[in-house]
Amino acid sequence: MEKPAGTDYPIHDLLQRRWSPRAFSDRMVEPERLRSLWEAARWAPSSFNEQPWHFILATKQDQTEYTRLLSCLTESNIKWAQHAPVLMISVAKLSFEKDGELNRHAFHDVGLAVANLVLQATAFGLVVHQMAGIYPAKVRELYQIPAQYEPVAGIALGYPGNPETLPESLRQRELAKRTRKPLREFVFTGRWGQPSPLASR
Repeated sequence: MEKPAGTDYPIHDLLQRRWSPRAFSDRMVEPERLRSLWEAARWAPSSFNEQPWHFILATKQDQTEYTRLLSCLTESNIKWAQHAPVLMISVAKLSFEKDGELNRHAFHDVGLAVANLVLQATAFGLVVHQMAGIYPAKVRELYQIPAQYEPVAGIALGYPGNPETLPESLRQRELAKRTRKPLREFVFTGRWGQPSPLASR
């Protein structure tokens, strides 16, 4: 199922096609494609080239590991994410390698890496749904994550599935029209809240 964005101005096809469905096919994702996704993430920009991103991975080909990672998601996410063939949790390193000081851009940079991953996935015909609904403390305990690292988000990944397989409430959200704020609500000039003239045309 495709659900391209209805944009006000032209954007790249990959950006327009990217969206976050909850319906996944049971088709496994090819290992070489997964490696290309991580390669895309690898080449994201980061503050001082720190590359603070890390990924915990589980696929349905290893049911024990898959079940373990699935247990780190909230119940509302488990309902649909359990059908995705690939699950990941992104993790940020919060300190700089060079001096141990706080890297306040770490989450930003992890987001850039995941954005690269998501766009590469879209190019392959894959879909990705990121989740805030995880249990960070459980992730830390189960995977023995050191103190200077922080679990960021869950990631469900696979080939698109049929929305009809979803529960009714989720199916309605899957089929609903996509919406975004207009540019004038987030591009300002002069003072906070004052829309830039360039964003108001």
